[in-house]
Parts: sequence; structure tokens; C-alpha cells
Amino acid sequence: MHYILGRIAVGGVLCLISFIAYSAQLFVIWPWYGREWSIELLVLLIPFNISVGILFYNYFLCITTAPGTVPQGWKPDTHNDGYEVKKLTGTPRYCRVCQCYKPPRTHHCRDCDRCVLRMDHHCPWINNCVGYFNYAHFVRFLFWVDVSCSYHLAMISKRTLEAMRGAFWNEPSSTELIFLILNFVTCVPVLLVVGGFSIYHFFNLLGNSTTIEGWEKDKVATMVRRGQIQEVKFPYDLGKLRNIKAVLGPSFLFWCIPQPMTGNGLRFELAAHADEHQIWPPREPDSLPRKVIDPTASPFTYGEERLNPSLSPSNIRRRQTGKHSNGGSSPAHALPPYHPDYKEGEYFSGTQNQDLDDYSESESEISEPPSGKPGSRVRRGSEGYEIQPQTREEILRRYLEEIGDDPYRYARYEPEPVSESEGSEDDRPLGRLKSDHQSNIV
Repeated sequence: MHYILGRIAVGGVLCLISFIAYSAQLFVIWPWYGREWSIELLVLLIPFNISVGILFYNYFLCITTAPGTVPQGWKPDTHNDGYEVKKLTGTPRYCRVCQCYKPPRTHHCRDCDRCVLRMDHHCPWINNCVGYFNYAHFVRFLFWVDVSCSYHLAMISKRTLEAMRGAFWNEPSSTELIFLILNFVTCVPVLLVVGGFSIYHFFNLLGNSTTIEGWEKDKVATMVRRGQIQEVKFPYDLGKLRNIKAVLGPSFLFWCIPQPMTGNGLRFELAAHADEHQIWPPREPDSLPRKVIDPTASPFTYGEERLNPSLSPSNIRRRQTGKHSNGGSSPAHALPPYHPDYKEGEYFSGTQNQDLDDYSESESEISEPPSGKPGSRVRRGSEGYEIQPQTREEILRRYLEEIGDDPYRYARYEPEPVSESEGSEDDRPLGRLKSDHQSNIV
């Protein structure tokens, strides 16, 4: 985000928080209690102002605390950090923009133009990236926004219920009524939006994952559901309690109080179920690197210039050796049964020096149909036989050629069409025909 736009966004958030927090106290709660200090008023407002103060402080820390960047000249130690860097991520990652190596869980932010340690996301409302050193402040900020807005909503709701009872001395003034409406209009949407965002980040906190890693886990779950890869567990999930301690600190008494983050963000504790050969995030099947083939090696030799026994012979070799794909062994005929020169009992000889291309799997038309399929033309291709039926005229022509007769010496008989006179006579009834015949005789 642009420098000026970021400052405007931060100023707008500060104005919104200040309006919600202090307009209700000055124009709603203070007139409601008669504009006089009392114990009840202090008991009501002191906890609310404490929560608002902690909220402002956490927001200040989110803005001013650097999320963490890769130290200058840092390189992964493949001996000490090999489990986390080399084997967990496959290979040491390198950022071409920053020209530095990336530690685990580090990503490059395009808005900040830098690599951020344990990057969660870039937040425009704090004009900063949420990373390793300010993620805890960001989670506490969301928590105190939820607490403060809920407290604020409870206060103005109580004032509204008191006004709805109908006592004339407790009716709100016009100014009170306007600010009541404005506070409801501003507080309820903020609580709904920030509350939903808080639930998502609290869920990530329990799983010790960031927003980017949450997307990666969803993508991995989709690939597992589709059967593309096997199930892979997230390597940084230490358990719910340990996950919270890894971010908010070891003592639960200080989880809601701002405190600096410990560690350097370059190394992270791995779960017990993490495999040393596991790569996170797992690569998609299409993006997996293919096996590199040595162009100088011969694919037909197997050590010491011997034939590789795992190679299966081709169709020509199977014809020569008489072996079949089902494991059986029997002599192979030199020609297929539908070939014109086929002879029963003539088998293929390995010493024959014939052109085997005539009997290969390529498409070639066969003049004679195979046995059991008369009256059709057969063509053998790479996927089987293609049979083309013949007409009666074609069958007759082939038969006459086989017996040595000329197929064109016979004239084709075509019956003459029936004349109209003959057809009209057939249409008359039998009684009419008999009377006409007798009259003709007379």
C-alpha cells in the first residue's frame, strides 16, 4: 500500500475506535448517570477504559513493531538446520528479489518489498505486515477489540432498555438518542467483522499456522481428497496448548498482556509426528521434478555392459523366442492366419532374415478376411482389427473371381415395371372380372 494511503487507513481506524469508545461515555453514559461521579459509574467505566487502553497499546505495537526480516548474509546451515531447512522444505529457498535465502515459513511481501519471517499476511489497517515479532500483538489487538465492543454494546443496550420502560424522567434527550443510534450503527458491524476475523485467527493460533499456511493446508486437503497425494500432517502442529505458548508466551497469566516475542524467527520446533523426509507444502503431482536421465548412459545395458533383465522384450523379440505376455511359451507362426502366404505348420525362425515391417503393428490392409468372418474386409491396426462388411454384389464378384469365372459376363436381371393397365385390372373385384370374361366369350 502507498505510504499516504497507509497513514490514512491507520488514522481512520484510530478515529473509529475513539468515536465508539468515547462518544458513548460522553453523550450517553454520562447524561444517563446525571452528570455526576458515583461509585456505580466508576465501576461501569473503569474496566471499559482499561480494555480500550490495552487495545490502543496493542494497536500501537502492531504498527511500530517490525514483523522480522532475514538477517543480512544469513545462510542455512545444512549441518545444524538441515532437518528444518534442507529436508523439510526440500532445498534451501532463495528470494531473487531480496537476494537472500529464506528461512522456514518465510515469504516475500510485495507491498513491503521484503521477506517477512513467519509471514501471516499484509494488513492495510495497520500499514504493516503481520509476521513473527508482531503476530502476538495482532492477536491480542483482535481479542481486545472483541472485548471492548462487547462491553460497549452491553452498556448502550442497557441504556436503551431503560429508556424503553417509559419513565418520563429517564427519557433520553435528542443528543443522547442520536449518539445511541450512531454507536449501534458503528459498533455492531465492527463487532461482526472483527469477531469473524478473530475466530479465524484464533483457530490458526490453536493449530500454530499462519494465514498462508492455512491456504496451503486447504490445498493439501483438496489434493488428498482427489487422491493425488497421500495424507500429509502439518509439521508445526505441537498441540493446542503448546501452540498457544509458542505465540503468546509460556505463562497463561500474561497471554492477554502485551509482551515482546522471544526467539529469532529463523528456527521453529517441529512436531513429533513430523517425518524427516517430509516436504511442506507438498508439491502438486504435475510440478514434481522428473527423473533426470543421463544422456551418455545406454538404456539397453545393465552394469558391466550386460542386458538389463528388467527390460521386457519387444513384439519382434517375442516372435523370435516364442514367448507370450501371459508367461506361456509356444512356437510362433511366421505369418498371420489371414495372410495369403500363410501355411499351417510353418513357424517363425530366429535365423530368418525377413522384413518384419510387413508384419508390424502398423496399419495395413489385408486382402483376405480372417477365418470365421466371411464377406468382410479386415484391416489390422495398432489397437486391433477393423472389419468392414461387404455388399452382396462384392461377395458375388469375389466368388466368381475365386472359381476362375468372369464376374462381368453375366447380365444383371432387372424386372420391368408394372404397366398401368395391368395394375388397374388387378384392382377390379373378382365378380366384375368374371362377368367381363363371359361377355367377351359371347
